[in-house]
Formats: sequence, structure tokens, C-alpha cells
Amino acid sequence: MNNGQIATTYILGLGALGSLYAAHLYDMNPASVRIIADADRIARFNKEGITINDKRYDFTYVSLGDEVQAPADLIIIAVKAHQLARAIDDIKPFVNQDTTVISLLNGISSEEIIGAEIGMEHLLYAYGVGMDAVRTGNSVNYQFPGWIYFGEKNNEVYSERVAAIKTLFEKAAIPFKIPVDMQRALWAKFMMNTGINQVSAVLKAPYGVFQLNKGARQLMVTAANEVLTIGKKAGIGIDQTDMDAFLHIVDGLNPAGKTSMLQDIEAGRQSELDIFAGKVIALGKTFNIPTPVNEVLFSVIRAMEAMGPVN
Repeated sequence: MNNGQIATTYILGLGALGSLYAAHLYDMNPASVRIIADADRIARFNKEGITINDKRYDFTYVSLGDEVQAPADLIIIAVKAHQLARAIDDIKPFVNQDTTVISLLNGISSEEIIGAEIGMEHLLYAYGVGMDAVRTGNSVNYQFPGWIYFGEKNNEVYSERVAAIKTLFEKAAIPFKIPVDMQRALWAKFMMNTGINQVSAVLKAPYGVFQLNKGARQLMVTAANEVLTIGKKAGIGIDQTDMDAFLHIVDGLNPAGKTSMLQDIEAGRQSELDIFAGKVIALGKTFNIPTPVNEVLFSVIRAMEAMGPVN
């Protein structure tokens, strides 16, 4: 950062989430954002472009391992959980002493995993929520960009880097929130994902089903409640107000939108099952709390993955 300002943002992961926020930064200033990718993807993107809400974007791409670049003030990681180890290696050449990294991965452990490799002093806690983007090939469409929640573990007073990202997001019209307690916020998102991502994948259901179908909504809430119970036992501080906020977000989503896990199952891609039900089951054993709904979801979704693309 120069004078507390973020001049250059690198993004790793050009899926629905990464593409959406890259477009916002590009619309603010095309020179402010660069996409980290391998040579094959760069060649394809340069030829075909990325279309976001019917507008073509020709981003500036950075080859993996290419250190002859402007310093990265901010790196945003927007890949899937099973791609994280590779992503950490990919960003290392672009991390200098002043670089801040935020991870938009689902789950509750990516920051510690990244920090163990590049140093926790580079990490802020973050996640995306409420976006309804759907990616098909090189095309991304959305009605609502959601919010990026980010910050230090405690944000009663904003640190310099939190203030700098706040200014950047305001300029780029990226909706954001800075919770006072980021650990609680991360668990609230974990609770939400555990419910809607997994149940949507099993039911092959877009958001509208969870807004109108009482049975689907109840199954979603029951799965999420297992996280709520564990979080209370772990002393995280989440409670019914977090569940109510989750349901309010669901009710405001585009009814035709789909969760990332449903999109993965439909496309025959590996899902993030291990960081949702897998993590809940492990935490349940740690805190001696039954997790029967997540155990069933784990078995069903694992079987669906083995079956391949869903028509």
C-alpha cells in the first residue's frame, strides 16, 4: 500500500465469485486489477474473454511464477477448497512485506491454512455471502453481488489495512460489511453454507425452493442447526439471531439462482463437501454433539459426486 491506499489487486480464481468482483474493480479502474492464471487459461481468456452480465471483460492476466509485476497490495483468493494448496503456491511470488491477502473460500479454516504458509501477518478474515451469480462456461450472470465480509478478528477500531480495503470497495461499488467479531461472522456463514449449499445439491433446488417450500426450508434449517449447536458448545457466540439473519438473506436472493455446490454437482465437479458436512461431523465428534443430518447429507452427496454430472 502507498499512503494507506490499495493501487493493485490480484485475484486468483475467475469463477462466479472472482469474476463478479474482478468486474467491479475493472469498471472502477482497468489498471487496478490483475488475474493470476496459468498459461493455458490466459490464452483461452485472451481469445474468448469473460462475459459478465452480457459485458465482455478483457482483464490483464499474470502468468503463474511471473514476478516481474507491480507489487500486489491486495490478493483475493476465490478458488474452491480442494484447490487451496495449489493456490497458496501460486500467490507466493506476488506476496511482499506489505501485501494483504483475503480468502473468499467457504468454511472456517482457510485463513489459518494460508497463514501457515505465507505468514498470518498478511491475512485478514473474509468471506462472500448473498451473491447469486451463476457461471456457464466463460459467462457469468447475477442480479445481486452479495457482500464481502472482512476484517481483523476484532474490528471495534479499524486497522490501517481494513480502512484501506474499505476505501477500495467503496470506490469499486463492492458491497461489504465489517463485523466487530469476525470469528462469529465466519461461523454464521459456515452455518448458512452447511444448510443451503448441501440441501440444494441433494434436492437440485434453486434459491426459490427454499423461499417457498416448507419441507426444503426445514431440512436446510435442521442441517444448519447442527452447526449452531456446535458453535454454542465451542463458545463462538452464534445464536438464533444469526439463524434469523441467514434466513433473511436466503429470502432476498434471486429465486432462479443456484448455490455453488449445486452448480458443482450439476457440472460433475468435486464439491466442497469435506469443509461442510465433513467438518461438521468432525466437530460433532470433538464436542460430543450428534450430527445425524450432516452425516446423511455427506453420504448422499458423496454418492452423487460418484455418479457424475446430473441432468
